[in-house]
Amino acid sequence: MSDAPLSPAAFEARLRAVGTERYHDKHPFNLRMHEGELSRAELQTWVRNRYYYQTRIPVKDSAILTKSGDPAFRREWVQRLHDHDGRAPGEGGLELWLRLAETVGLARDDVASLAGVLPGVRRACDAYVELVEGADLLVAVAASLTELFAGDIMKTRLAAFEKHYPWVDAEGLAYFRSRTTQAPRDARFGLAFVVENAKTRADQERCVAAVEKKCEILWSLLDAVEAAHRRPRLSPHVVLRDDDERPGGKVAVLSERAVRVNEAGCEILAACDGARTAEEIASLLRARHPDTPHVADDVHDFLGEMERLGVLVAA
Repeated sequence: MSDAPLSPAAFEARLRAVGTERYHDKHPFNLRMHEGELSRAELQTWVRNRYYYQTRIPVKDSAILTKSGDPAFRREWVQRLHDHDGRAPGEGGLELWLRLAETVGLARDDVASLAGVLPGVRRACDAYVELVEGADLLVAVAASLTELFAGDIMKTRLAAFEKHYPWVDAEGLAYFRSRTTQAPRDARFGLAFVVENAKTRADQERCVAAVEKKCEILWSLLDAVEAAHRRPRLSPHVVLRDDDERPGGKVAVLSERAVRVNEAGCEILAACDGARTAEEIASLLRARHPDTPHVADDVHDFLGEMERLGVLVAA
């Protein structure tokens, strides 16, 4: 790779190419959403969990503000906080998202409490804040440049909801409408800043990497939401045997490995009948063990690990 910096036009093209290749509009969950194929429960899970992402946006924007010594930059960037937090109670993007939650049948206070946020979603969103907090101003701004692609996905999403999910009240779609104009406005400023200030090829590559990382984070969020509605069952290639070293435990024997499962894990496996979703299994275990902290998170993480190891398969 040449050390010479890309021209502004070529650099912008590199940044936009990341979205063409990696933006989450291509994720299977979003494709199904836009084709009208999501169930009501799937849509509710997405709305509930995406709200956690919405709450992280003003947090990361606040972190970006602290990195700049330029009043002009701060005056421009602070508008993003106003967009999401509002200038007064009952205003802003977070409020609009809670209205969306109500229109899809969720309890507003329950969503706002962040109860039930999937562990994979929480990790993905927290990783975005950590990325911004740990970066210099240039890379932190670059990580926000998925806004280049957000306006289009909001237009697609708005049309999809109006066509395929008529039971979602039009008032609940106000957030999507607002972002069709806010995201392009923000993207213009962020792109101009990054193109002007990434003066070396190394800086340009750091910015491209930040956009790639942000796309990975958005993709991971949807992976977690999609996994919550898979219906896991024991793989037909697994033989469960008693674990002689751990009373109450089992050993899941596959052709290439053996996986020890403790007593708590065995209870989860017993609920994996191919009929219950991961979310339903987590709810079942939460009801059985109301005094166990984070039991639902533990269930989702366990199911994901067992699927990765081949002990479970899911439809």
